[in-house]
Amino acid sequence: MEEELIRDASKEASREFKTLINSDDLDSLKQLQYLILGRLQDSNAVLSHFNEYSENCFAEVSGDFSRNTRLLRSMKSDLDYIFQKLSITLLRMQHLITFGGSNTSILDVRCSYTLVFCNEQFRSMKAKITATYPDAFPDESAREALDQRPDLEMP
Repeated sequence: MEEELIRDASKEASREFKTLINSDDLDSLKQLQYLILGRLQDSNAVLSHFNEYSENCFAEVSGDFSRNTRLLRSMKSDLDYIFQKLSITLLRMQHLITFGGSNTSILDVRCSYTLVFCNEQFRSMKAKITATYPDAFPDESAREALDQRPDLEMP
């Protein structure tokens, strides 16, 4: 008996609630929900296809990336060596001019000024690179920390 009363009360509440809602508005909402669902499913399919395509493209170029990364590291090492030698040569030329006395030739002076200019250009370029890439010229303590990063060349 009590269950019937609850059921009847529920039916009456449903009827009252239905009178508050316009069935056309409800149908319109359902239509919009189905439209949104369809668009989301389409978007999901497009993203899945793009992910597969991206994976295939990356597989094609990952070997080139690894090879070029090794090449760039080698070039950086070579440039570091060249800059180190230039700095040493500059110091030697400055020492020669400072302590060379009358044996210093015009060619030595010109070479020295050229090296000073190159050194200033190098410092300017190094400052710009360091501003963009802070770890481009690490000191010895930072080198050890950088060496512990995972090797991206290994598959």
